[in-house]
Amino acid sequence: MYCIDNKQFPCSTSLTMKYIGGKWKAVILIHLIEKKRYNELRKELPMVTERTISLQLKELEEDGLISRTVHTSKPPLKVDYELTDFGRTLIPVLKVIADWGKETAKNDKRIKEIK
Repeated sequence: MYCIDNKQFPCSTSLTMKYIGGKWKAVILIHLIEKKRYNELRKELPMVTERTISLQLKELEEDGLISRTVHTSKPPLKVDYELTDFGRTLIPVLKVIADWGKETAKNDKRIKEIK
């Protein structure tokens, strides 16, 4: 059993899902393997609402998985997001999840790739 901020997790899998669970967190994390500006991330995830991306980025930052850097040297304001050292520990996990998805897409006849 694990506990963070008085919230209990019955096993290490549930603890892991606290960090990367939900529909978009793992997707955002894999896109942030390379540092990105907010607008680049938005363009790569057009099916995700701006509000959802903002909320997920805030949660990922609060959990210490990503860092946010605001550049105020000249207008317009620019914001970069990148994985922290802690976030980088997830790269092997994220790559395995992505590879599993590719293999599943290849083998499941119900899945059609859209280009």
